[in-house]
Amino acid sequence: MAAATASAATEIPFEIKDEQRPLDEIPVSPPNGEDETKEEEGPFEQLTVFHDADNFNVKHPLMNKWTLWFTKPPSGKGGNDWSDLLKEVVTFDSVEEFWGIYNNITKTSELPPKSDYHLFKQGVRPEWEDTQNKNGGKWAYQFKEKRNVQIDELWLHVMLAAIGETLESDDAKEVMGVVVNVRKAFYRIGVWTRTMGKGAGKNEALMEIGKRFKEVLKLKERDMVEFSGHTDSAHSGSTRAKAKYTV
Repeated sequence: MAAATASAATEIPFEIKDEQRPLDEIPVSPPNGEDETKEEEGPFEQLTVFHDADNFNVKHPLMNKWTLWFTKPPSGKGGNDWSDLLKEVVTFDSVEEFWGIYNNITKTSELPPKSDYHLFKQGVRPEWEDTQNKNGGKWAYQFKEKRNVQIDELWLHVMLAAIGETLESDDAKEVMGVVVNVRKAFYRIGVWTRTMGKGAGKNEALMEIGKRFKEVLKLKERDMVEFSGHTDSAHSGSTRAKAKYTV
């Protein structure tokens, strides 16, 4: 697992730890060829790391490497350029690493206003200007009435859908990352895409991402998720540019 930089560690309100849960609570399969239903001198004993430490370090790889980023709130004392506020935290490429990170960072519901989490494919910065983002856009939904929003659960489900590659079909290759914005009056969750749906099959792929995103957020039919292009957002000076599509 890539380590957070020293400068980020002093500014990000959490610490990445190595352990996720006690190792003796995590079962492993019996050695090859053994019948796990076989009983010898009593009930079947579930094997743990203490039986075979050498073969216990099995990881479940993800299809892509992912990087977690954090945007800290501006201090109001100058030096608050976006590049100064955006911090790269850690990169991972397995299910186990994801849970180890997630279980040791501050919950979204506990972040101060003007904070953001970004989870993007490795090599893609969560910025409009990034070469892999500049021709794309994002699906987003804004949750009002923050007290009634289970933001931690929703953000977790969106991250799992992203790293599990279930927000799009296998050949779409559109999803760049996901982001959650914490503001004083609302939460907003978004899915960033590589294009704006132009070209053969692109529009269908983009609309499918919007539908799947809406399902992950467990929204009602009348609740609309909106898609806007990064270029439009940049020109408007706001992340609330006029929607190009809705689902």
